[in-house]
Amino acid sequence: MELLDKLRWRYAAKAMNGEKVSQEKIDSIIEAASLAPTSSGLQPFEIMVITNQEIKEKIRAIGWNQSVITDCSHLLVFAAWDTYTAERINKMFDLTNEVRGFKNEGWENYRQMLLNNYPQKDAEVNFQHAARQAYIAFSQAIAAAAFEGVDSTPIEGFDADALDEILNLREKGLRSCVILPLGYRDADKDWLVNLKKVRKSKEDLVTIID
Repeated sequence: MELLDKLRWRYAAKAMNGEKVSQEKIDSIIEAASLAPTSSGLQPFEIMVITNQEIKEKIRAIGWNQSVITDCSHLLVFAAWDTYTAERINKMFDLTNEVRGFKNEGWENYRQMLLNNYPQKDAEVNFQHAARQAYIAFSQAIAAAAFEGVDSTPIEGFDADALDEILNLREKGLRSCVILPLGYRDADKDWLVNLKKVRKSKEDLVTIID
């Protein structure tokens, strides 16, 4: 029940106090994100970990002036591949073969299927698919942060094109999807801190089909 208790504790912090999160906890949160499942195991995204205050100030300016962007300890930016390419697909399949120490005919056939499929698709379609994979890792990072007792604030309210420019993401073949400030809540300034968490009832959320 410990994980559920932590998830009940977490909320989207609206104010942070600037206290630094230990590198050990940040590393654990990043590793949890890296362990998230993704389609075909491609991990089609990267995570930018920002502590530079000047850059955080620039991002706050294009992020609806949300104070948690600058008052957090670490700001994570999840950026998805702008499209799928043969090079990117092959890199992940080659890495799998290297780590496992062997080639598998079925796996190689699957590689070829992806090569015959993804690179030919429209880049925007590919980006949207990659972004959904990034969101899986993003969600896992939120849960890991809660487990570590670290507050987080999921943020989609920002100018993605401007953020891409600030971080030079397009030059890297990436596009920003979502950002996640990590830090510790400022209870005196956060109007949300003492409010009860509200979720649908199980009856409204879950349909059992047996």
